[in-house]
Amino acid sequence: MPLPTLEASCERFLAWCAPLLTPEERAATEAEVTAFLRPDGPGRTLHTALEEYDATEGVHSWLDTFWPYRYLGRRDRIALNANFFFLFQDTGEGQLDRAAGLVAGALHHKRRLDEGLIAPVEQRGVPQSMVQNRYLFSTTRIPGVPLDTVRAPYSEQEPGPSAARHIVVLFRGTMFRLDVIGPDGVPHGLDEIEAGLRAVTKSDVHTAEEDRAGHLTTMARAEWAATRASLVEDHPGNARTLDDIETALFCVCLEDFAPEDTQAACDELLHGDRGNRWFDKAVSFVVFADGRAGINVEHCELDGTTVLSFTDALLGTPPGEHSRGSGARPQGEPVPQPLTFELDASLRTRVRSAAESFAAYGNDTATRTVSFGDFGSTAAKALGVSPDAFVQAVYQLAHQRAKGHLGATYESIATRQYRYGRTEAMRVVTPEMPAFVAAMDDPGAGCDTRRAAFRAAAAAHVARARECQAGEAPEQHLWELELIQRRRGEELGVTEQPALYRSPGWLTMRDDYLSTSSAPSENIQYFGFGSTSSKCIGVAYVLLPDRFNLYLSTPRAVADQMHAFAEHLREAVAELRDLLTD
Repeated sequence: MPLPTLEASCERFLAWCAPLLTPEERAATEAEVTAFLRPDGPGRTLHTALEEYDATEGVHSWLDTFWPYRYLGRRDRIALNANFFFLFQDTGEGQLDRAAGLVAGALHHKRRLDEGLIAPVEQRGVPQSMVQNRYLFSTTRIPGVPLDTVRAPYSEQEPGPSAARHIVVLFRGTMFRLDVIGPDGVPHGLDEIEAGLRAVTKSDVHTAEEDRAGHLTTMARAEWAATRASLVEDHPGNARTLDDIETALFCVCLEDFAPEDTQAACDELLHGDRGNRWFDKAVSFVVFADGRAGINVEHCELDGTTVLSFTDALLGTPPGEHSRGSGARPQGEPVPQPLTFELDASLRTRVRSAAESFAAYGNDTATRTVSFGDFGSTAAKALGVSPDAFVQAVYQLAHQRAKGHLGATYESIATRQYRYGRTEAMRVVTPEMPAFVAAMDDPGAGCDTRRAAFRAAAAAHVARARECQAGEAPEQHLWELELIQRRRGEELGVTEQPALYRSPGWLTMRDDYLSTSSAPSENIQYFGFGSTSSKCIGVAYVLLPDRFNLYLSTPRAVADQMHAFAEHLREAVAELRDLLTD
């Protein structure tokens, strides 16, 4: 990843935050940027330290420290707040058939990864980084203070690919170890995997609600870290159970119910709260009683683009073909082994408290699905516009009409063309975007004026997205400088947080009203995540050639605004299509 110059990032920062500020706020922000950039200012010192780090042998990117702090440093709960989900397309299979097929597909994918048989994904002919594939299997986030850590293969502790042969299956809050690969490294046959899963559902081992340790993974991270330490220190046998969970290839969560509708299925994938999850696990497949299925992903080492490639590989090939491709053969039905924790009264109290707290947190989250069966990227292209620019403009128009104003809007932009590349933070409200929204709601503006305003906003959106994809964006650069001050301020002589990070521009630009991200795949129906602030609407969208599906989330206290946004969204899509078609 190229390291931007300090001047370029400060210039872009001022341009990016300006449309959201009053003249007085802009002037105050400009003054802080000037102070930050002085020859003897804190920005110069912090940026020099970052340049030195970037040039250090063994450092892949100036972002090498940023990403662990960004994800592993968050101290709130990751369940609902950070993990994301995909709801897969339905296949009509029963629950155990579907679950066994997903396991077989994942085992085939792992074998191909381990043997180096998967070519890099390409975007516009450019190979993308495949490093994140290392974290699809046997990867678990471990709670800690002040930072979490990651237990994963391809590390000093566990060099090379995972040698684990088991998965963890959860059913009614009880966890089981199920060996799905034989001692010689060959997967079990599809029928045997299904038989093992069936044995889990028929087991007479049942875990009481207060003993369902999965609830603990919904706690705030420092609290969970302290609880995990108690689990191990007070009851040594629990360390073996944790080891089985943390080294498992992935989790399969079997549910004993069928959600009443698609939105309920999405909600269950995001924050199922019966203790039938281990939210720290990188990959958890969730399969409902009626065979509908999806995936919940822990975000610290995996981004949506990597998981999309993974799920496309699983779902684009029949399970039997996956099984044959992996070399699976009959070895006898695997026998599930219950995984239990020894919990004393104090730990049971913590489990109950975690369960009650997370249930309340889930209930305090409002969600909604919105589906357009008559609009997709093909329709947008036919109008001569970038599909993403079209929908992002629609979001701004709908937000203005729902809330009466625009607000900071985040969009995730992939940067996987760089080694260890992940994502860049794009801010959608360009100077052209408010002008477009104003023209659409100006009774005196004619169609030509509105079309011209839209074309200008769309062009500005595409240009900014390209800059972000090339790493030419200010937010993460300036954010890392702030983190350097926190970590090394005394050493560097920058003992106080620079005033730039308290300026109206910095605070306003990063205070999300909309947090948006897309996951285009024919194999998924919906993609979703939680909102990022007390007033934010999370907008996860699947934009395909012939359909456009969104999952919205927001705190329940402002649910009315989310529902108003959804209704205005429908109107805005139709209105903009008509305008551009005219």
